[in-house]
Amino acid sequence: MNATKPIRAAMLTPPGRGAVATIVVWGDDAVASVERWFHPASGKSLGQEPVRRIVFGRWGSPPGEQVVVVRTDDTTVEIHGHGGVAAPMAILSDLRAIGIEIVSGHEFQATRISDPIQRAAAEQLAQAPTLRTARILLDQYHGALRRELDEIERLRASGDLQAARERCERLLARAEIGAHLTKPWRVVIAGPPNVGKSSLINALLGYERAIVFNQPGTTRDVVAALTSFDGWPIELADTAGLRTSDDPLESAGIALAEQELSQADLIVLVLDITQNRTEADARLCEQYPDALRVFSKCDQVTQQPALEQGLATSAVTGSGLPELMHAIVARLVPHPPQPGDAVPFTTPIVDQVRAMHSQKSDRGRFNTECTENTEKALRKTES
Repeated sequence: MNATKPIRAAMLTPPGRGAVATIVVWGDDAVASVERWFHPASGKSLGQEPVRRIVFGRWGSPPGEQVVVVRTDDTTVEIHGHGGVAAPMAILSDLRAIGIEIVSGHEFQATRISDPIQRAAAEQLAQAPTLRTARILLDQYHGALRRELDEIERLRASGDLQAARERCERLLARAEIGAHLTKPWRVVIAGPPNVGKSSLINALLGYERAIVFNQPGTTRDVVAALTSFDGWPIELADTAGLRTSDDPLESAGIALAEQELSQADLIVLVLDITQNRTEADARLCEQYPDALRVFSKCDQVTQQPALEQGLATSAVTGSGLPELMHAIVARLVPHPPQPGDAVPFTTPIVDQVRAMHSQKSDRGRFNTECTENTEKALRKTES
């Protein structure tokens, strides 16, 4: 006699704010278990409905939470309800109360997807902050990266090492993009006091995130906010004005700013276009030579001076802001992947591609060893 498989439930959508939350319940008695809480508007039991028919109803005691339920097969049920935290947690609590084990979405994916790259892509898709990054991850889910790795293995096995290395290099060139498909790039706005850094970050965000005041030293802590430019997730950080100060609190803010600058993916160095360049400005430009240079307050001058290598902007009129957003994206993603391109999107995958690039010729063992090493590296992300 076959033992009944345990019933499990998992939330597939990421926690936090969202319009819809999806919970999956699977196991031999999944349908009957869900029916204990789900009351279809049609009055028919869920088990009587055809597989994959969308059924509207309410969850729990009257009046109950409005949900949509789908029986995807005889042992699997999806529950789609209101997003956020409270509503899905209440459903999971009800399921736990009748003995259903609550597990991570990863455990459900592991039962459905055998390929670890596809499984990792499915998990990261739930965390994608923009449609653009989600599309790239969807390409990897549909096999773009797996096909490229298999082709590299085939080239190595056939002895075409140069072609294999070139394909590895192409993948490694996209590693930085892959690392930021779910994690935003960190862009730090820096510069001397009172040059308009806080006004600039507010203008880029479209709302007042940072306090704007006409006295130096207003910004003490690092003020950060999430946004996206051209579909790429970006975290903008406003920092204290960079100068020498005897004020202990301001000095602490400046130290925080310098720490943020050391960890930034891109520095936007803001200078005041209405002021003559100072030695302190020159030192900042020398200290951060790779920074994207921006000249603020261009609405306050009738004739703009020579801008050297920088962009003129106005937080008041919005002048130069589209060009600044474009320049930020061009710095962060100079060569965006095309639809269907392979993109390594986890650190273990990138490490394995590096190993494949440096590996010496060994036709007899390459395919097996490479596949095993890739699987082991990917399993690190699953634990």
